[in-house]
Amino acid sequence: MINIDPEKALNFMRDNAPALAKAKADRIYLEQFRKTQKALLFSDAPLDYKTVQAKEAYAYAHPDYMEVLEGLRAAVEIEEEIRWRMVAAQLKVEVWRSTEASNRRVDKAHSN
Repeated sequence: MINIDPEKALNFMRDNAPALAKAKADRIYLEQFRKTQKALLFSDAPLDYKTVQAKEAYAYAHPDYMEVLEGLRAAVEIEEEIRWRMVAAQLKVEVWRSTEASNRRVDKAHSN
């Protein structure tokens, strides 16, 4: 017999919705900031970096750009962990609903 407390799952979703929203906002911000950081580094490339490819390589290899990527990696990890916990909570509610429906059918069959 599966023992699922749907209220606990619903409370988890409600309580963690702000954290998921913040995690998603942080990820989107960092995705956009990555472009800004690249542009800033592109324009700060040394004068002897004359081609677009050279400036781009400079920007991509720069520690500041790599720091943004590390932040983005962390933000995605946090967002995905919370998101999958939310999915698990939603599935618990669905399993509970299905179990309850089955129990009602069994009860109805026994009462006939």
